[in-house]
Parts: sequence; C-alpha cells; structure tokens
Amino acid sequence: MNKPTKEKSNSEQPKAKSRMHEHWWKVFLGIVVLSAWTRFYKVTEPDHVCWDETHFGKMASWYINRTFFFDVHPPLGKMLIALSGYTSGYDGSFPFEKPGDKYENVNYVGMRLFCTLLGACIPPMAFLTVWEMTYSLQAAVLSSLFILCDVGILTLTQYILLDPILLFFVMGTNLGVVKVHACRNEPFSGKWWIWLVITGVMLSCAVSVKFVGLFVVLLAGFRTLEELWDILGDLSKPVIYTVYHFAARALCLIVLPAILYTAFFYIHLKVLSKSGNGDGFYSSAFQSQLEGNSLHNASLPKDVAYGAIVTLKNHRTGGGYLHSHWHLYPEGVGARQQQITTYTHKDENNKFLIKYYDKEMDVNDTEVTLLRHGALVRLEHVTTHRNLHSHREPAPISKKHYQVTGYGENGIGDANDVWKVQIIGGQEGDVVHTVTSKLKFIHALQHCILTTSNKQLPKWAYEQQEVSCNPNLRDKNAIWNVEDNVFDKLPIVSFDVYAPGFIERFIESHAVMFQGNAGLKPKEGEVTSRPWQWPINFRGQFFSGNPFRIYLLGNPVIWWANLILLLVFIVTFLFTAVREQRGYMDPEPFNDLKRRLIHSCGWLFVGWVLHYLPFWAMGRVLYFHHYFPALLYSSMISGILVTFFLESIIHILPEKYGNPLFHSMNGIVLSAIAYSFYLFAPLAYGMEGPSAGDPQSVMHGLKWLDSWEF
Repeated sequence: MNKPTKEKSNSEQPKAKSRMHEHWWKVFLGIVVLSAWTRFYKVTEPDHVCWDETHFGKMASWYINRTFFFDVHPPLGKMLIALSGYTSGYDGSFPFEKPGDKYENVNYVGMRLFCTLLGACIPPMAFLTVWEMTYSLQAAVLSSLFILCDVGILTLTQYILLDPILLFFVMGTNLGVVKVHACRNEPFSGKWWIWLVITGVMLSCAVSVKFVGLFVVLLAGFRTLEELWDILGDLSKPVIYTVYHFAARALCLIVLPAILYTAFFYIHLKVLSKSGNGDGFYSSAFQSQLEGNSLHNASLPKDVAYGAIVTLKNHRTGGGYLHSHWHLYPEGVGARQQQITTYTHKDENNKFLIKYYDKEMDVNDTEVTLLRHGALVRLEHVTTHRNLHSHREPAPISKKHYQVTGYGENGIGDANDVWKVQIIGGQEGDVVHTVTSKLKFIHALQHCILTTSNKQLPKWAYEQQEVSCNPNLRDKNAIWNVEDNVFDKLPIVSFDVYAPGFIERFIESHAVMFQGNAGLKPKEGEVTSRPWQWPINFRGQFFSGNPFRIYLLGNPVIWWANLILLLVFIVTFLFTAVREQRGYMDPEPFNDLKRRLIHSCGWLFVGWVLHYLPFWAMGRVLYFHHYFPALLYSSMISGILVTFFLESIIHILPEKYGNPLFHSMNGIVLSAIAYSFYLFAPLAYGMEGPSAGDPQSVMHGLKWLDSWEF
C-alpha cells in the first residue's frame, strides 16, 4: 500500500499521475480477480438444495412453467433467477421440495453462477464507491477487502437466493449516487446523464427485488436533497438552474424507477398466466385471469339461490375460504365440536350448501328461490354434513369473540345454526350475486358477525386461520363474497364480466404482499433472530446440514472490528465537529483529507442506520441475513476510518518514525483480514467431520461463542 506523498514539482506531476493511474488499475484488477476467485471457487458444491434455494429455485421453476404463485417479495429477483436458469438449460421440472434434495440430472449451475456473478461484483463496486467518495486508494482497497474477506457475504452470494441480487443493486445505487456527485462540475453532460439514469435503474431494481430496497431509496433521496441544497446556495447561478437540476433528478430518480417498477410487475403478471397454489390469496376477480383456475373462462349463475353449493371467500386482502374438516376443536378450546377455519387454497372442504332456515331442501322441487338481502339461512358443510354454528363459547384465540363450529348430524342441528345474510349497501329484496355482492353473515340468536381474525391457529388446526363470531358488527374483516356457485336450475353467465385490468391487479398484488409481509411468523424449528444479535455476530444459520456443512456466519474479526469502528466513528465525528467549532484547524493537505474521509463516513453511517434501525420496529419474523445490506455500509466505514487513522500517523509523527509505523500497521491490518478469512473460509466452502463442539474437530478452536453452532 502506498503511503501519502508530499507535493511534487510541476515537471514531475504528469509522470506521477500516469504512474498513479497505472497503479490504480492494477489494484482494482487485483480486487476483481480476488473477488471472482473467492466467489466462484466451489460454487457447484454442495450439489443439493441449500437453505432458501428450496423457495427461490421453486419459484424459478414456476416462472419457467408460467405457473402463478404468491410471494411476499416483488418479482424482479425471482424473474432474473428464472431467466438465468432458462437460458442455461434448466427446464423447470425439479421440485425443490426441501433442503438436502440432490440435484440429480438437474442443470442448476446456471442459476447459482448468475447469483454468484452479481455477488462477485460487490467488492469491486465497493472499491469504486469509496474511491469516488475519498480519492484514497488505501481506503478503497481496505473497504473492498473488508467485504471481500467476509465469509458471511461470501456464503450468502453463492446460492440461488434473492440476497446477492439485492446487495448488487444496493451497491450499484451507492456507486451511481457518488458517480453523479463526482460529475457535479459537468452538470447535464452526457456522462452526468448516464450516471443519473444508471442510479435510477439501480434504485428501481433494488426495490423490485425486496421492499427493503426502499432504504437505499431513502439514502439516495437524502444525498439528492443535499446536492440540491448546495446548488441552491450557489449565488452565481439563478434559481431556475436549481429547478432544472430538480427536474432532471425527478425524471431519472422518481419517474424512471416508477415506470420500470410497474413494467416489472406487468411482465410478472403476463408471464404467470396459469393457475397455481397461490391463487387463493387473491380475489375471485383476480383469479378469473389465470388459465386452469376454476373461475377462468368459467360460466356460473349470476344469482345465488337456496340449494346452491357455494364457496365463501373472505373479502379482506389475502383472505381465505370458509373451510371445515372432520377434526374437532381440542379439549379445553371451547366446545369440542368440528373446526371451522379459513384456508387460502382451493379445496373440496371449502364447499357449503345454502339451505332454508326453517325447512328441509326438497331435491325434486323445481321452484327456484333466490337468496336476498335480509334472508335467513343455514350453511351446511358439504363434506361433513354439519351446519355452520356459533354459541357463547370463547373463540380459540380472539377470546372476546364467540366460537364458530360445525354442528349437527346429516344437516340437522339447532337454532344456533341460523344466519342472516346482508348485502353491504343492499336494500330489502336485492338478490345476492356471485363475486360482486359483498356479504355479511349475522348470527340470528347471538347477534354477532361471522369473521376471520387473520390469526394463525396452532398445529391442531393445521395452522389455518381462525374463524370467529364478533359481537362488534362493524368488524372490517367480516365481509365475504360467493366465489363458486353450483346450481343447475339457473342460467349462467361468463366470468369475463368480472375481469380486472392491469392496474387493479397491480394494486391488489401489493396489498396482498404487504399483508403477507406483516403476517410472517416463524415456522416450527426455524432459526430466527433479533436485530440486537446481528452486529455482534451472535448466531449464524445452517445452509446445509451433515455430512457437508455450510454455515452462514460473519467473519468475526471483520464484524467485531466493524462494530468497534462504528462507535469510534461517532466519537471521532463529535470530537472533530467540536474541535472545528472551537476554531482548531489542521494543516493542509491533512485537513482536506480529514474532511473528505469524515464526510464520506457520515453518509455511509446514515446508510447503515437506514438499513439497520428500521428492523427494530418491525413486528414480522426476522432472520440473520437481513443485516447484510447494513454490513456493506459498516465495512466501508471501517476501511475509511482505518485509513484515516493510519494516514494520521504520517502527519503527526516525524517521518523516520511515522513511515515504519505506517507500513507496519498496514501489514498488520491486511494480515489480520486475510488470515481471518483463511481460518473461517470452511464455513462458506464446506465442513466435514465432527462439529466444532467436538475436540477432534478441525474447527474446534474457532468456536469463539457458545451460540455458534457449526
């Protein structure tokens, strides 16, 4: 690493710049080669499904087969994985059922190589980002090495996952922002426009992979506001000049990303044209656009009548179907009668028969009686022949609600099986229509309303959602619609009349995703974590179990150094600010170097805060890998701060002491980074033999925390 040099004479400057340029390229190419080598090494191993490859590989298969599915993330990352698989020869036939399944005769390598390629771009992009922020080659090298030598980032970017794609676009956004700033003296030039457009594209792609990409959007927005504020403060330019800058940024950083984001969803909805197992999360009208769905090109009676066999779908976003099965509520959970739930998948157990409340159905009766607003009905579960029933027993989870059960034998129950049907906005005599009528079912005796709480029941109810009867008749989740309507005695109409347009489907897709994200709960046996555990590298995550183990864990030397240096930055920033406020100034060029490095760290610290602190407020289930976007920022801060302190040695100590100490400290830092990578690389590349808890294990001495499970 070159140490800072004193000012050269005018005749020496061109040669020095040429040598510096050549040296810069050699260093940068070295980072590129190291990044590629560490990432692509053993990329095909293990040759079985690892961790969340079971999800995103399966989704790639669904894209290739054009099968619709539900996921809580936007579509771009999964579409790119599917595209890489399709172009590399994967046919979408592998089921990706569970981690550990062997990739036998499956062309999975193309998808892994694509994700790994994006992951291999991250350290060089960090190098370029820090260089543009600091113009310090040492800071750029150290920052990129902090990222390159972290075995956690290495592990996370070698598999068929969304994370390498997200991290690539987050880092691409950072690079674009600093490149635009670097062109500030050439506004509206071709290079300036190109980088502004690239920044907008990267912003859009980050959000289109995961919604946490919004954090980097906020960071880019703050940087843009700072630049506009500085431009406004330039009194040599008219105010209209600031307006031009604002318009250019609004076009490239707001309008362009919005268009691209919408276009990605348009492609997503066009490609996934066939019915799949995620249909039930969406409205009946949405489902009518999916080939193979029972509602696609369907012809059903428009009106609903007594004697019809129907399915009732909860009208809440992502709402399921009213459902029952033979199983009873367990002992101690209300009355031990048949369970009633909602279920988001189409099933024979979702079907109910609409009956008169006061007489039996006569199958030979040719007269048709339409179901109208205000009518009383019984709803008989077709499979079990028990009636929808409620009574003054508390519901399983929502204790202020009443329990809803299936009751009776062969359709014969009691007075607690009677429900009053109301059409929202309806009047006396209005007929209930398939799909379009929004319905409430009010219990005739208990005066409560049939609802779903959106709360997941335990394993005894197969983790389906609770159905209850709420005494509060204004419950917003107590709205239903008839979806399937089987009744031979009424004329049928085409379901095309209910077909929504792209905008309606676009809006509904987001409502379902937001609700799905908010409702994510941990599965049994799943390793989750809390935000306080992430910066300290408290616990990792198994990607692959025995006999070939892959364990996601950060390089502890780098992670703990990052944490210490974050605290050091806060102290340094405050100390420097107070010192300057009191009028103490360092000699140039050290003062310029200090300002540049501290200012750069300031923005990276804002990036770390934006990508980390919001998780403290989230109620959804969280995992260790959620910290890795924030880790990129803390690693770049570490590289810059270490450079600041090392270069301070040159300016503080006499040359005969400063130079040897500078080189010695450089060697120690680089050796610590490289050696720690060597020690912990088996976590990423694979471990065999006994686990680290066994004294015979080669990893035994590296189990520095009891919470590490490798």
